[in-house]
Amino acid sequence: MESVNQTGSELHPTKPSAAVPVGTCSGTLGSHLARRLVEIGVKDVFSVPGDFNLTLLDHLIAEPELNLIGCCNELNAGYAADGYARACGVGACVVTFTVGGLSVLNAIAGAYSENLPVICIVGGPNSNDYGTNRILHHTIGLPDFTQELRCFQTITCFQAVVNHLDDAHELIDTAISTALKESKPVYISISCNLPGIPHPTFAREPVPFFLDPKVSNQLGLEAAVEATANFLNKAVKPVLVGGPKLRVSKAQKAFVELANASGYPIAVMPSGKGLVPEHHPHFIGTYWGAVSTSYCGEIVESADAYVFVGPIYNDYSSAGYSLLIKKEKAIVVQPNRVTIGNGPSFGWVFMAEFLTALAKKLKRNSTAMENYHRIFVPLGIPLKLEKNEPLRVNVLFKHVQEMLSGDTAVIAETGDSWFNCQKLCLPENCGYEFQMQYGSIGWSVGATLGYAQAAKDKRVIACIGDGSFQVTAQDISTMIRCGQRTIIFLINNGGYTIEVEIHDGPYNVIKNWNYTGLVDAIHNGEGKCWTAKVRTEDELIEAIAKATGAEKDSLCFIEVIVHKDDTSKELLEWGSRVSAANSRPPNPQ
Repeated sequence: MESVNQTGSELHPTKPSAAVPVGTCSGTLGSHLARRLVEIGVKDVFSVPGDFNLTLLDHLIAEPELNLIGCCNELNAGYAADGYARACGVGACVVTFTVGGLSVLNAIAGAYSENLPVICIVGGPNSNDYGTNRILHHTIGLPDFTQELRCFQTITCFQAVVNHLDDAHELIDTAISTALKESKPVYISISCNLPGIPHPTFAREPVPFFLDPKVSNQLGLEAAVEATANFLNKAVKPVLVGGPKLRVSKAQKAFVELANASGYPIAVMPSGKGLVPEHHPHFIGTYWGAVSTSYCGEIVESADAYVFVGPIYNDYSSAGYSLLIKKEKAIVVQPNRVTIGNGPSFGWVFMAEFLTALAKKLKRNSTAMENYHRIFVPLGIPLKLEKNEPLRVNVLFKHVQEMLSGDTAVIAETGDSWFNCQKLCLPENCGYEFQMQYGSIGWSVGATLGYAQAAKDKRVIACIGDGSFQVTAQDISTMIRCGQRTIIFLINNGGYTIEVEIHDGPYNVIKNWNYTGLVDAIHNGEGKCWTAKVRTEDELIEAIAKATGAEKDSLCFIEVIVHKDDTSKELLEWGSRVSAANSRPPNPQ
């Protein structure tokens, strides 16, 4: 399987599952939902059982092409569905009413922010209880059952409350197809007494979805391409910058076509890393304002025209709103709109079509690329450590870099791993994921579980800080139970280092755990798991050799002990700028 964030890969979610003859459907809501999930590409569903969803889980288990994975808590089940969607194109989780639903909310909000289609299914109350004055368990003690629904309305693109069989087929199909069309999470609540009841609407195998392809307004497309080509063909040293919305637009191939045709240098916004091919000869690094890759920021900000494809400008991606970008020089290409400087804006123009058409109209211009080659000086390498000298973070990531190939994928947790992993040079087909827009600490444990389950042809390398790990550590057990062979680098520096660099205080210091001892206890002799604690470079080299050799089929957990103040220089700079943005005084009234 190739991860959908890899350049040029696309999800075709409506392709029917092979060799399932018409008429084999058992005719129930539960079996219909199970077949729909299989049909759109979901092979694994992440769940936490509760009395309202148990019957539904029985029907999911009965589907031979569906694997139900029990998680330790709903938050991690949601994060796992997020990670699965990144690798597979769509994910799903099942929880119980309210206590489960409100617990998974944070993960679904993160998936919404990252434009990931996650099907969040909740086992709801018995259909007979709707409209009564009864008070149910797992609620806040009021006879109103809409609290959970109201919470999900702001973080999903469609909500279906299925408490009648007559419209269940329509509601389920509308919810799932909307998730695929909008590339956002949806919420489906199913009354606990309905999954096993036959109904005529479920009498046959579900007909595969046909999702209409989004086609640009042809006149608008032509006008946008002409105006953009005129703008860029007059520029002296234009550049091309890829952003995170390349994924939702399925425009990675078109982006490469434009890069090849134009000759422009290509950079990537930090939240778009993994969506732009870093082996491309015109790739110059990450554009992140003051913490950009060396020489990349200078080339981008000195350009007289820049094309930003699928950007998200927030306080984090702009390093505290400090980008030196001028609107009049910028062409911004969003999933369905193109805006040129201070001038015209063209709606219903879709990104992939626009980039492909623009590539045919541009004059080749390599001036900015030539400038880059003139000023570029190769990066230095970390100083060699003396024997038994404490390990430094930059030395750790030098060795992580050497582990990368097209058969690996990197998961970077919120924190200093953002910055250290951003500097990794990704080989062709190497996966890369992190959650920059939402930035929920602890996301990476569940996301690693889900991603590794979907991308079984890749070995996942997860870089997780100790503070984040403490939030969601339990589902290491699910990774072991699933036989995953991820390598986790647990970076133990004694606290929330990213918060320290924004605003320090005693609340950023955490209780130290014996992390390898914890994972050994979770392992408990069942499954394949290997742990190591390293303090020096020699110990790290030995641990990596074992993780990639004798223990290559095991979950490998390597605790890396470093000094509490050992951070990337980028975090120091970024932290001070974000701090300044956070501490701006109120505007005068």
